[in-house]
Amino acid sequence: MRQGYVKVAAVTPKVQVADTEFNGQQIRTLMKETTEQGAKIVVFPELCITGYSCGDLFLQEKLLQEARKELFAIAEESALYDGIFFVGLPFEVQGKLYNMAAAVSGGEILGLIPKCYLPNYNEFYEVRHFTSGLGLCTEEILENGSLVPVCTDLLFYCRNMPRLKIGVEICEDLWAPNPPSVSHALAGASLMVNLSASDEVTGKDIYRRDLVAGQSARLLCGYVYASAGDGESTQDVVYSGHNIISENGAILAESKRFTNEIIYSEIDIEKLIGERRRMSTFSVQENHVEIPFSLKEEETTLTRFVDPAPFVPGREDQRRKRCEEIFMIQAMGLKKRLEHTHSQSAVVGISGGLDSTLALLVVVKAFDLIGKDHKDIVAVTMPGFGTTDRTYENALNLIKSLGAELMEVSIRESVMQHFKDIGHDENVHDITYENSQARERTQILMDVANQKNGMVIGTGDMSELALGWATYNGDHMSMYGVNASVPKTLVRHLVRYYADTCGDEKLSATLYDVLDTPVSPELLPPKDGQISQKTEDLVGPYELHDFFMYYVLRFGFAPAKIYRLAKIAFAGTYDNEFILKWLKTFYRRFFAQQFKRSCLPDGPKVGTVAVSPRGDLRMPSDACATIWMKEVENLSV
Repeated sequence: MRQGYVKVAAVTPKVQVADTEFNGQQIRTLMKETTEQGAKIVVFPELCITGYSCGDLFLQEKLLQEARKELFAIAEESALYDGIFFVGLPFEVQGKLYNMAAAVSGGEILGLIPKCYLPNYNEFYEVRHFTSGLGLCTEEILENGSLVPVCTDLLFYCRNMPRLKIGVEICEDLWAPNPPSVSHALAGASLMVNLSASDEVTGKDIYRRDLVAGQSARLLCGYVYASAGDGESTQDVVYSGHNIISENGAILAESKRFTNEIIYSEIDIEKLIGERRRMSTFSVQENHVEIPFSLKEEETTLTRFVDPAPFVPGREDQRRKRCEEIFMIQAMGLKKRLEHTHSQSAVVGISGGLDSTLALLVVVKAFDLIGKDHKDIVAVTMPGFGTTDRTYENALNLIKSLGAELMEVSIRESVMQHFKDIGHDENVHDITYENSQARERTQILMDVANQKNGMVIGTGDMSELALGWATYNGDHMSMYGVNASVPKTLVRHLVRYYADTCGDEKLSATLYDVLDTPVSPELLPPKDGQISQKTEDLVGPYELHDFFMYYVLRFGFAPAKIYRLAKIAFAGTYDNEFILKWLKTFYRRFFAQQFKRSCLPDGPKVGTVAVSPRGDLRMPSDACATIWMKEVENLSV
């Protein structure tokens, strides 16, 4: 439960139709099993105490009495376990029979929630037996004299985790045009549970999965869906036990159908609440009855997948689609800017590295969209003290393959003259030595753009901007930055995608070699002809920094939580000491370098994370990192 995580379970017990004693025992056994596995919220199917498929037996007094008896036994059993449990049964209130969900915890029945929307079409005929719970809000006197609330508008909140508020709906409620979960979410529910008995027909599983995932995305909530399975009557239909756990549109766990499986996952309540805080269109406005329950505050063991590359889709087909989409966003952004400024050319500095390669590919795409000749792309190589033969040759081959105009301007003499002008010793390879080269290159690009009636296209990516790994008023500056919201891990995939799909063997070979080249600004002299200045040796692996950046900017997680997730994501790749070292570097640089991001050139946003001062990151340049660094420093390996 710490750091916002709570473990949930969706359970499909084996049932025997109308055998309440057998079903109750099955439920109690599974209560024990799921809580021993760490689940705190356990959801059983609709009408699971009796079985959903009882038909007209629901009109039998004996069945109703025995179902009620089993509910009390289940509630009593709940005192033995640290959790809250949701079970389904037929329950009579004020002379009417309802399809009811009961919430039990700590030995008590906390509340009863009636089903609102009763299907009475095709194979369903619930109206024959049950009354809709719409508008029902009362109290029921139990056999022990206690009062239990009976209402559709009940929320169950955890005393020691107040952000955890649970709303309940039953099967068809989710299929309705205005599901109860909408009202629950607007009243503050962060987790929905659904007790269901959805029968199986061809293709229904896909619709069901999309429905659950879509609702969790729309409501920014967790969603636990438990459905009836083996044991229900197969007189006319079959139930598959299709259980689903979803969080904000992502499926965290899903059962194999026709197996009566228990599925588990952890819902990140903290992340969901953070998302709601960001969305000005999500406003809490409904009034519900809130019922407290308690859970022990413990560390939740995470079993959910933590993606080490959150910016990069795992599946190849999704990755290709993402790359194609991002290329188009970048190119369309540049197309508009070129047309608006009536630029006759686009000027881009080509180093033979990843970022400038991607920028040139985007410029080519934009020119194709406009219908301009590639010869109007001015690709400038500017060899300096650190340029290697490999990157130089790759730059030349790339420019020639794409049909751009090649311009070569060596910066060596002009930078040496600059050193003399400012009195800098050329043998001192410090930050002045490096940044003088970066600024000289930018001056050349700007002036060439003036000559060619064009605009300078920026090449720097979002990962560099997050770390401040850019020379202020050097490579930091351009007239339009096409890569400004593309993280380094995704830059690599975009270039690979182009290499895989361009259909030009020579161009592909060059792009593959660019991909194989170490990331470097090449501002220090080579050693034995090889790159001597490798960026990731200096600031840390970009895959780590992109991971940190994603959770800092996308969800606002605290350092301890990000460190916890990183240890899981990179287990077997990096040790904890290595991860913590670069996490400290990330926070230190991220806060110290905001002044560079505060005056970024325009550039297109391509994903959910961006650092533009006009959009996603309006952060003061002089904000203190003290409380973040203090937490990072207190983390242990």
